Amino acid sequence: MDPVIKLEDFRKTYVSGEVKVHAVRGVNLTIMPGEFLAIMGASGSGKSTMMNTLGCLDRPSSGRFLLDGVNVVELNRDELADLRNRKLGFVFQGFNLLARTTALENVELPMLYRRPGIKGNVQREKAEKALALVGLAERADHTPSRLSGGQQQRVAIARALVNEPKLLLADEPTGNLDSRTSIEIMGIFQRLNDEGMTVVMVTHELDIARYCKRVVVMRDGLIRSDEAVQDRFLADEELARLDAEQKAVQLTA
Repeated sequence: MDPVIKLEDFRKTYVSGEVKVHAVRGVNLTIMPGEFLAIMGASGSGKSTMMNTLGCLDRPSSGRFLLDGVNVVELNRDELADLRNRKLGFVFQGFNLLARTTALENVELPMLYRRPGIKGNVQREKAEKALALVGLAERADHTPSRLSGGQQQRVAIARALVNEPKLLLADEPTGNLDSRTSIEIMGIFQRLNDEGMTVVMVTHELDIARYCKRVVVMRDGLIRSDEAVQDRFLADEELARLDAEQKAVQLTA
């Protein structure tokens, strides 16, 4: 089985005036199909640079980056955009939904950039299927202002999935959500992962990282640890525990 992601001596250096900032200093990382990996680290650790590179939003200064066997460094701008649209799905902390369009229309957006194009009726069917997958089929005609934060993030996840990507990238996906909604979102990721989706997530929350299968910790542009998650949280179990605690509080009130 070939890796979805393979970084070989990946380095990224930014130049600010006369100062060189070595954001990533020689990372080797392999992510296999079906993994659920969290990238953690303090501000300045290089994790955001790593995520931008994995998302084909930036290129290494040196080294190799293979995405599903394709050497990203060798692609031109148009080829890179096409690869990103076909192979990757993105979920962000801020949802990034268009305010005046419905949930269904927001989910359809990535398909507008597909080459070759997709017929309108097929786009609608795929968008409806993606919304149903995240439990929002009945909210398809709602604009973001009529959805809760958790529902908006579900729409963002459906949008990320609609092109059937090889890799789902999530950047602090629970950062704007309350505890229960965060667990529900992690439950969606776990179900997608159980069905074979490869998921890579950046988070600064230790408890959120424990829903993943593997955690990579970065510091000073290097991977300092790369370990399987022990005593992994399962979202369904954690939601059941929360419900039991709330019921106990109500009984004693």
